[in-house]
Amino acid sequence: MTTSPRIALVLGATGGIGGTLARRLLADGWQVRALHRHAATASRTAGNAGLQWLQGDAMQRADVVSAALQGAPATLIVHAVNPPGYRHWQQLVLPMIDNSIAAARATGARILLPGTIYNYGPDALPELTESSPQHPVTRKGAVRVELEQRLRTAADDGVRSLIVRAGDFFGPHAGNNWLSQGLVKPGREVTAITYPGKPGLGHQWAYLPDVAETMLQLVNRPEALATFDTFHMQGHWDQDGARMTEAIRTALAKPALPVRAFPWWLVPLAAPLVPFFSELKEMRYLWQQAIRMDNSKLRSVLGSEPHTPLAQAMRNTLEALACH
Repeated sequence: MTTSPRIALVLGATGGIGGTLARRLLADGWQVRALHRHAATASRTAGNAGLQWLQGDAMQRADVVSAALQGAPATLIVHAVNPPGYRHWQQLVLPMIDNSIAAARATGARILLPGTIYNYGPDALPELTESSPQHPVTRKGAVRVELEQRLRTAADDGVRSLIVRAGDFFGPHAGNNWLSQGLVKPGREVTAITYPGKPGLGHQWAYLPDVAETMLQLVNRPEALATFDTFHMQGHWDQDGARMTEAIRTALAKPALPVRAFPWWLVPLAAPLVPFFSELKEMRYLWQQAIRMDNSKLRSVLGSEPHTPLAQAMRNTLEALACH
């Protein structure tokens, strides 16, 4: 008896979660295609060996459908692509998910979407489950809600999708994230830790390789998944904001490393000039309230959540960031 080949098309394979998941799929025996506007250049980047790079643009529906159908049809479409920067999100994000939905219809593939907590407003905090109300208070959050709604609507026509939500990413190759852009600075000796949350306030983090492993394990259990399904990861719960800073001190063998407050007062002043700071201004509420994600549903399917001990995860992260 022959089995169908496991073929994944990854959109956003040069990004943090897209690249990490693409390499994990490859290690698990999947054939992995990666769509990129500069495929030849991407193929020469370190760590991308083994991926089949295809020339194309996630904004062009014909490119996405063609990549999914090339040779044997894809059985999984990883939608991990985001527009660069923070401009024109609504005009770019929603057409791209529509293109992935079209490709899934053409192939029968399942769409895998790395979810975010931006969907949730302050009314849903602190404990987040898959069924928590989604009343975002930010423009980016509203777009994410609409994006997921399009997947939910497509499920009525049989298009399968899987959303995995986690806390703030950290880890090797994690891209832009709070740890590498706020708490420490890549390539620099750490002389102080800048923490954006209130002292004593809990926050949710997720180690990127654990996120990729969780996604892989779920994808490999299709019989346990609904046509449209969502899961939350617990990741690393920092109950008082001190676990992450203490992990950095331990990894660097600097027990007296000072912790400073993030200069939120500067954000409104810079927001009119720098789009990133405008985004930070909208997202500040996520650091003013505790956030904890309930992974009960995930554990009911997998038995346990993939979990790298925080000390090891932090050492791996800071080594990759050249912060030693």
